[in-house]
Amino acid sequence: MTPAVQETFAALAEPHRRAIVELLRDGERLAGDLGGQLALTQPAVSKHLKVLREAGLVEVRHDAQRRWYRLQPAPLSEIDTWLAPYRRLWTERLQALEEYLDTMPND
Repeated sequence: MTPAVQETFAALAEPHRRAIVELLRDGERLAGDLGGQLALTQPAVSKHLKVLREAGLVEVRHDAQRRWYRLQPAPLSEIDTWLAPYRRLWTERLQALEEYLDTMPND
């Protein structure tokens, strides 16, 4: 596992950060909007956004006094790549189970 994938997993290990990522999946949001949706204080939202930015999962865009946050999918793609061999493993096992069940008599 690469350090980048480890950092992404570490950032996503916290439930509020996963919730922020899920909210950002639908598009850009202001930090205050995120805090309101998650019932978090502004300092707590800022802390979580900082961790997500450092992990490369979130990017900020400044618009006058406002800061818009958006999801950056590249780290999630790296996790998907890391998971691919496990997905193949489960697919193979499920196919073997299906083949075994197909050989059983239908009673």
